[in-house]
Order: sequence, then C-alpha cells, then structure tokens
Amino acid sequence: MDTTLEQYEIYKQVVKNEKNIKSKKRNKTMPKMILFDYGQTLVNEAFDGIRGTEAVLKFAVKNKYHMSAAQVQSEAEKINRELGRFDPERRHLFQIEVPNHMFTAYLYESLGIELSLSAEQIDQVFWDAAAPGVPTNGIEKFLSYLHQSGVRTGVISNISYAGKVVANRINEVIPANQFEFILATSEYMYRKPNRHIFELALEKAGLPASEVWYVGDQYKCDIVGARNAGIFPVWYLGAIDTKMEEDDEVCKISDWGELQDLLEELQYGKEI
Repeated sequence: MDTTLEQYEIYKQVVKNEKNIKSKKRNKTMPKMILFDYGQTLVNEAFDGIRGTEAVLKFAVKNKYHMSAAQVQSEAEKINRELGRFDPERRHLFQIEVPNHMFTAYLYESLGIELSLSAEQIDQVFWDAAAPGVPTNGIEKFLSYLHQSGVRTGVISNISYAGKVVANRINEVIPANQFEFILATSEYMYRKPNRHIFELALEKAGLPASEVWYVGDQYKCDIVGARNAGIFPVWYLGAIDTKMEEDDEVCKISDWGELQDLLEELQYGKEI
C-alpha cells in the first residue's frame, strides 16, 4: 500500500475511534437498570434446523407421508420466507411475533405428522438440539459486577419460543443471573424495534426511559428500537451477523469489559 494512503487510513481509524469515545460519553448518568437482548448478546448460538427437527421427529406417533427431518425443515424455511421472518435485511420490518406454538402446529399437522409432545416441549426439544447456547465471553462477570453495583437487569428478546422455555434456557446457560424479568416477544405480540415492547419493559421496571440502558447486537431492532423508545442504546459488536451499519453517534462495545469501564467512569469518575 502507498505510504501516504496507509497514513490516511490510520488517520481515519484514529478519528473514528475518537468519535466512538465521544459517543460513549454522551450519557453521563449511571443507569438504574440495563436491559439485554438474548441471542448473540447474552448467549451465542449456532443454528442447525435439521438437527432440531430430527430430535422432534423422534416423538412422532404418526408420519403419514414419511417425511424426513430435512423435508420438514425445508417446508419450515419455505413458510418463513413467505412470512419474511429471520431475513437479516427485513427482520426489523417484521414487528408482530408468530409464536412457535402456532407455527409448529401448522407445520407438522399440514405435513400429516402427529407428535406426543406439548407445544412447549416441542420448543424445548427442538431448540436444545438445533442451537445449544453458551454465554458470550465475559457476560457472567459483567452481570455479577452490575448486581454488586446495584444496577438492575432484565431481558427483551425477539423470539418465537415459549416464554417459559426462554427463561429455562437463560437460567441454564447463565445460572447466576439476577434478571428481574425476561420478555419473550412470543408472549407479548410486539417485536423489536416496535416501541411497545420497550415500553412494556419500562412499565415492568417501574422506571422512566432516561434511567434505563439497552444492549443488543442488531442495529435496526435493538439500537434504533431502544433509541426510539427514549432508552440509551449500547451496540454490542461481539457477534455481529449482518452487515454493520454506519452510526458514529451510538455507543459501541466489542466486549463486556469495555462497558464495565464506561460504567465505572460514571460510577467513580475513573478515566478510561
């Protein structure tokens, strides 16, 4: 690379970093509560739908057309495409949740399959097999710091699994959490970025938006959604799975230590 061009690229990165630091300091007040997204923020998952469907089909008491797991999953993906669900470029437009108990009832019954599982059990069996979860690096230590600092915590997740199943997953993966509530959109109709789901969280917290922060990994659902509800957004970049938006005005973190540093600066006047 040409030396002059290389120096210019370094200069641009320095300026960008300075802007990011300034944006981090826009909110000068220690939050009373921090709300978190679930997937790829609190917990990392890698999804394998066929593996999940194979686990569910073990409980089939009738399979009229002898459908394989791959065939069932193919039908599921076809329905999701028609609905516009899970498309990284369109998911922020999909603001009404389709609970899994509705989705799987149609999916399996339309294929002539009967299962010996309840709707919640289907969720549990499928999810455990399709997408085992592990805590994001450093989240347990950060949540412990928040608890010790008196900062309350909760979760808002765009998710179609039943609320009890989501709570079970979080409590299994992060057993020491102190979350006051876990809002699964499967139970409350609205999906992020719709402001109604954020306002519901504020009502449950009994706090105004000015005293709450929200951390998530998806720009349009999490960052824009929280900001539109008057909540200070923090963009977690540790597990970005879509094209990254340009926004130098939002607080960005790549790991939980960065956010702890920011909070300690607010809490103790510590320099970062």
